[in-house]
Amino acid sequence: MALYVLYESASGYGLFLAHGIDEIGQNTEAVRSSVSDLNRFGKVVKLAAFTPYESALDALNQCNAVSEGQMTDELRNFLELSLPKVKEGKKPKFSLGLAEPKLGSHIFEVTKIPCQSNEFILELLRGVRLHFDRFIENLKPGDLEKAQLGLGHSYSRAKVKFNVNRVDNMVIQAIYILDTLDKDVNSFSMRVREWYSWHFPELAKIVNDNYLYAKVAKYVDDKSLLSEDNLSGLTEIVGDEDKAKEILEAAKASMGQDLSPIDMINIKQFAQRVTELAEYRKNVYDYLVSKMSDIAPNLAALIGEVVGARLISHAGSLTNLAKCPSSTLQILGAEKALFRALKTRGNTPKYGLIFHSSFIGRASAKNKGRMARYLANKCSIASRLDCFLDKSTTTYGEKLREQVEERLDFYDKGVAPRKNIDVMKSAIETADNKEDETMVIVNGDSTEEPKTEKKKKKEKRKLEVEEEKQEKIENGSNMDDGTAKKKKKKKSKDEIVVDAPAPTTEGKKKKKSKVTG
Repeated sequence: MALYVLYESASGYGLFLAHGIDEIGQNTEAVRSSVSDLNRFGKVVKLAAFTPYESALDALNQCNAVSEGQMTDELRNFLELSLPKVKEGKKPKFSLGLAEPKLGSHIFEVTKIPCQSNEFILELLRGVRLHFDRFIENLKPGDLEKAQLGLGHSYSRAKVKFNVNRVDNMVIQAIYILDTLDKDVNSFSMRVREWYSWHFPELAKIVNDNYLYAKVAKYVDDKSLLSEDNLSGLTEIVGDEDKAKEILEAAKASMGQDLSPIDMINIKQFAQRVTELAEYRKNVYDYLVSKMSDIAPNLAALIGEVVGARLISHAGSLTNLAKCPSSTLQILGAEKALFRALKTRGNTPKYGLIFHSSFIGRASAKNKGRMARYLANKCSIASRLDCFLDKSTTTYGEKLREQVEERLDFYDKGVAPRKNIDVMKSAIETADNKEDETMVIVNGDSTEEPKTEKKKKKEKRKLEVEEEKQEKIENGSNMDDGTAKKKKKKKSKDEIVVDAPAPTTEGKKKKKSKVTG
């Protein structure tokens, strides 16, 4: 059976015919040894056909299609023209070697050409890649390198530009910075406490919050200079007048030692840095909340911004999180405990990162596992909605959160929750209504005018339908009374009845109506 090898270069598609495969017996070592020598390799592999790309844009499109495992129309035409034709009802006497198995499966589905991809084919392609410029005639030295460089730059640029996960990177970096800042602020705050406690040890017991402690330490400076004039400033920082008075009283009878001005300056500067770090941490948190509302609004509405961001960062991207089943999402972050339990044949963990959610903490001890499983299920749905919905909305996340709340009540009080299908139907309706409202707000008067016209038309139609109903009711109750139109209709009916044979009673009635008219 003949073997053809398809090579996708930066300048075009190349089809090579491998000779003597039966003699070699598809020995990978024999091919590997003959790859470096062009004389030996040229006897085994020969160029069958070559088609260049039309432009740089065409090369980029072909490269993207190959990377995704899709066969383009150009590649299909090239293969049908270059490969031997197969008669209907007969099996082909050749096979096609490829580097990409996905592309081979797609080619086989469409054209029924048998494809293969193994180590032997990869070694052949390595030799083709090494000596490709020798196989192609009229190819100047350096042209292939330029084509490879240009295609590589454009392909990388397109991948970065159209990367689905590019926005997720901001969330991942923000949550990493937030975790680092939490650790740094805590360690620096403890250092401020320990350092300033040599001068004012009583302050640590009065002010528990680290951020407030750093601000108070910076404001107080030397405790011996504190007086009643500083009461208003302390009250603004602490937020409690009684606590400010307590600080003043403690400063008068403090057991701390006096510090030199240089030491006090260093303590104040360090306290200033700690307060700035704490404020920056707040800004990063606000930034994370805004990014999560854009990227994963339903997940953020369901489980919170921080826990949702941790799940995304641990999975690698929102797309990867959407691909995870709920059982994987449930123990995401507890991999070590899971493998330890599997190795020791112990109990597997019930939850990972979703343990930080308030729902798990509110559940009772016996229901924590069940709650974690249910919450992971809803988080999986929310992440898939965020990943694949065209328009961002928090409606589904809010409805899923309501379901989790109902499940908590069911575990605690036994109140039956709503069915999932009913909740999703209401969520779809509310989402559609919100879209209509946003369209009116965004477009302003231009959309409001046609909306009002439509409403007026609907109202007119409703009024017409109501009038017709009333007329029918009136006609049923009073047969003799009616409008001019009805009389005309009755006259026409009378004329028809006169021509046709009719019962005497109807004739009498119609004669009476004529007389009265």
